[in-house]
Amino acid sequence: MRRRIGIDVGGTNTDAVLLEGDQVLKAVKTPTTADVMTGVRLALAGVAPAVGPEGVQAVMIGTTHFVNAVVQRRELAPVGALRIGIPVAASLPPFCDWPSDLAALARGQVHMVEGGHDYDGRPIMPLDERAVAETARAMRAVGIGCVAIASIFSPLEASMETRAAEIVRQEMPDASITLSRDLGRIGLLERENVALMNAALAPLARKTVAAFEEALRQAGIAAPLFITQNDGTVIRAELAARFPVLSFASGPTNSMRGAAFLTGVKDALVVDVGGTTSDVGALKHGFPREANAVVQVGGVRTLFRMPDLHSFGLGGGSLVRRAGDRIAIGPDSVGFRLPERARIFGGPDLTTSDIAVAAGLLALGEAARVSDIDRGFADAVLAEAARMLEESVDRMKTEAAPVPLLAVGGGAFLVPDRLPGVSEVLRPANAAVANAVGAAIAQVSGEADQVFQGLSRTEAMAQAERIARDRAVESGAEPNSLALVDVEDLPLAYLPGGALRVRARVVGEIAG
Repeated sequence: MRRRIGIDVGGTNTDAVLLEGDQVLKAVKTPTTADVMTGVRLALAGVAPAVGPEGVQAVMIGTTHFVNAVVQRRELAPVGALRIGIPVAASLPPFCDWPSDLAALARGQVHMVEGGHDYDGRPIMPLDERAVAETARAMRAVGIGCVAIASIFSPLEASMETRAAEIVRQEMPDASITLSRDLGRIGLLERENVALMNAALAPLARKTVAAFEEALRQAGIAAPLFITQNDGTVIRAELAARFPVLSFASGPTNSMRGAAFLTGVKDALVVDVGGTTSDVGALKHGFPREANAVVQVGGVRTLFRMPDLHSFGLGGGSLVRRAGDRIAIGPDSVGFRLPERARIFGGPDLTTSDIAVAAGLLALGEAARVSDIDRGFADAVLAEAARMLEESVDRMKTEAAPVPLLAVGGGAFLVPDRLPGVSEVLRPANAAVANAVGAAIAQVSGEADQVFQGLSRTEAMAQAERIARDRAVESGAEPNSLALVDVEDLPLAYLPGGALRVRARVVGEIAG
């Protein structure tokens, strides 16, 4: 039986589980610390004694550290933006649609050079290699160490991005370089935004992954480290350090995967109620439904692999206020300071956890500290929480018929047993650490999203599957375990040569 440790670092708690096959051997929930890493070390220390001489085969960590850095505007490096697309792509420069406060932190230099490809794969202009070299020297002169390169229609033809990266590397050997074609899809601004964001997070990602590896070493665990991705799968830690944006939504995704594993239900809605926010998503065949539209991260429009989620400010640490006849919950929260700030622990703030204790839904802290809360007021707060959940469930449903709802997370006590449009509310064992369970069971995936010309439909789909398999193996998958889980093709009538856009996705077990 394979043993794995799954860890999920949330805004309020850091959870860890030791999983052997389908059995949860040990589960630990510790407060997230201000430096994040201390919380991970404490969580590891909680499960490490149960590991025993058998050891573990892998450690999977999911973290909101990188997306929080974007949302909270912290620990971002200045980025040198290089766009290949003059003369046709000069009117909307890089960072043009970013919030001003975020752009002020991440915008180092902006350069645009001749080049790029048209929608049919023909070059708009030859790549201006001399201008690329001059750009790299200008970035180096001011100490920029992170570079993002985006070229028009590079998902169709990536040669100019690749060549530009070679030139930049010659001038800036130690630079961290992100190519937009490695992350985004067709749509220049959104794809470029993903590359810029990834480049801004590169130093933080390297530091964070190194700290995770050090935490494993201190715990005496020699197993390989994997980081969970937005689609519910994992990649090797060194790849995650290169592409931190791939883990932006790994927290709620882990919870959804964990909910499916703990209940055995593969098609349902899932609500993950944490300490600060609730995330509602849909499971399809045991994996999160993927968003096909533009997703905003920290106010920036992006277009890459992300789950379809609705997040709102309802959690176990959400502040509760009364304004006349109106009750307001959140979106601000005491977060990981719940043991200091909540009234049940002697703190000054009224939170949803205090309300739940007063209503008899939760045994936490000292109930006597909230005995003065009127039962009618407590019921009104819980009714407002139910209304917020009902609205979110309705937004995520794609059918009129009632569907099951899986309630997980440390704040799942706020989910009522009945909601309109929901056939049943399921609360699995270990629901409070479903996010860590989802990390522990994660598999490795590979995806291809490419345009093929001059091939038959069968040949194009086979080629896309081969590319996806190669990428999965690079991410740490066992080749013989890979299975094709999703493939779709779209004929492109405006391109010559019977062009076909094919998306293929494979999933397999961790190698070794």
